[in-house]
Amino acid sequence: MQIKNYLAIVLMLMLSGCGAYFNQPVKIEKASIGEITPATTLLRELPKPKEPVVVGIYKFRDQTGQYKASDNGSTFSTAVTQGATSILIKALEDSKWFIPIERENIGNLLQERNLIRSTRQEYSKNPNSNEQQLTPLLYAGVLLEGGIVSYDTNIITGGFGARYFGVGGSTKYRQDRVTIYLRMISTASGKILKSVYVSKTILSQAIDQSFFRYVKFKRLLEVETGYSTNEPVQMAVTEAIEKAVQTLVLEGIKDKIWEADADKEEVDSLISKFEMEKEVADATGIYGRYKTERRSKFAMELAGGATLIDGDYDKSLFRPMGRGALKYFFTPGFNLSASTNVINLANKDRLDVGYLTFDLNAELILLPKEQFSPYVFGGAGFGANRLFENTHAKVQYGAGLEYLASKTIGIKIYAEHNLNFSDNIDYLKRGVRDDYYFRFGLGLTYYFPKKEQKIYEKYIIEEAQNPLKQ
Repeated sequence: MQIKNYLAIVLMLMLSGCGAYFNQPVKIEKASIGEITPATTLLRELPKPKEPVVVGIYKFRDQTGQYKASDNGSTFSTAVTQGATSILIKALEDSKWFIPIERENIGNLLQERNLIRSTRQEYSKNPNSNEQQLTPLLYAGVLLEGGIVSYDTNIITGGFGARYFGVGGSTKYRQDRVTIYLRMISTASGKILKSVYVSKTILSQAIDQSFFRYVKFKRLLEVETGYSTNEPVQMAVTEAIEKAVQTLVLEGIKDKIWEADADKEEVDSLISKFEMEKEVADATGIYGRYKTERRSKFAMELAGGATLIDGDYDKSLFRPMGRGALKYFFTPGFNLSASTNVINLANKDRLDVGYLTFDLNAELILLPKEQFSPYVFGGAGFGANRLFENTHAKVQYGAGLEYLASKTIGIKIYAEHNLNFSDNIDYLKRGVRDDYYFRFGLGLTYYFPKKEQKIYEKYIIEEAQNPLKQ
C-alpha cells in the first residue's frame, strides 16, 4: 500500500507538477529591454512612407475610470496603465510613418527653451547679435486623440477539476478585454480624417494539483502544487495601440491620405489582405462567433448508420444503411433535402430484407450562424424492395446535431423515425398497426464554396499559419 501511495505521488508530480516547478522564479533576473508583441513586428514591416507625417499627441487617456479588483477591500491602483501616451509615441516611431513631436508636456519644453534663450542673451558677448537663435518648433499637421475606453473583466470564466481517493487537480481561467479608440484630426481644418477601434483580450489561467491521503495509521500525507499565469495588461494595451496605428496607416493608404514608397503590387497586396481582415472582423461577434452565413446554397451529403425495424416480429436487429442527399438552402437556416437511402431490416431468425427509399425533407437548422447546431427535419418519401415488388409510402421526421469542421465540411449525427403506410414491410400482415422503422446515422455534408468563401478561408488559414499569431 505504501509503495502504491508513493508511486501515485511521483506520478502526480511528474505529470502535472513539472509545470509549476519549471515556472518558479528561482533567481533574481536582470533588467532587460522590453518585450515586443506580435503587432510590433507587423508594424515594423509596413512599407516606408514617401514623406513622414508630423503628428502631435497631447494626451492618450485612460477613460475607463476603473480600479483594480481586489478580494481584500478597495484599492487605488488603476486597472490599466496611465502611460498610454508613451506607448502610442513608441508605436508611431516603430511604424516610421510619423514624426511625433512633444505635446504632452509642452509647458516643460517651452520653459526650457526660455531658459536657453535667456541664458544665451545674458552671456552673449554681443547682446544685439541674432546668431544664436533657437530653431523654431515643429508644428503638427495632424493630431492624434482618443484613449482606452473600456476594460471589461471576467467576460469569460470557467474551469474543470476532478478528485479521486484524495488525488486530484483543477484548472481555472478568466478572460478580460481592453478596448481603445484612436482618431486622427487635421490641424488645418479640424476635420476628423480617420477613426479606428481595436480590442484585445487578456487571459489568466491557474492550474493546481493535490494529494491527500493517510499512508499509515495516524500518518497523513498532503502534497500541493500549482501555478498561475496572467497576461500583462500593459502588453495587451501595447498590442492594441500598435494594431490601431497599423490600421490607421493602412486606412490612410487606402483612402489616399498619404502614399507608400513601395511598388504598386506590394501596396495592393497589403491593402487586399487588410480588406479581408476587416471583412473577417465585421463578420465576427464577441466570443469569436461568426455573424456571416456559414453554409453555401448547395450541399451534398453522404451518411452511414443502422436501421431498426418496429414490425410484427419480435427481436429486432440493427442492420446497416447508407444515404446520399442533395440540399438547397433557401435561407441560412432552412433547406430542402432530396435523398436516396439503402437500408436493411431484420428480426432474429425471422427476417432480413433490403429496401431502397427516396425521401424529400424540409430541414431547419436552429443555430445557423454557430459552428455547432442542432437541427430538425421532416418530410415524405417512397420505399420499395430491390425488385420494386413491395412498395410503400411514408412520412419521416427526426433530429440531429451538426458540427462545421471547416467552411465546406459538416459532420452530423441524427436519428429518424419512419412512419410507413403499409403493414407489409416485414412481409407479414398482422393486426391494424403499420410497420415502422428507425434510422440512426453519422455523415458528412460538403458545402460547395462560393468564390468569396474561398478567399475568406484562405485568409483564415494564413492567419492560423502565421507564427506571429502563436
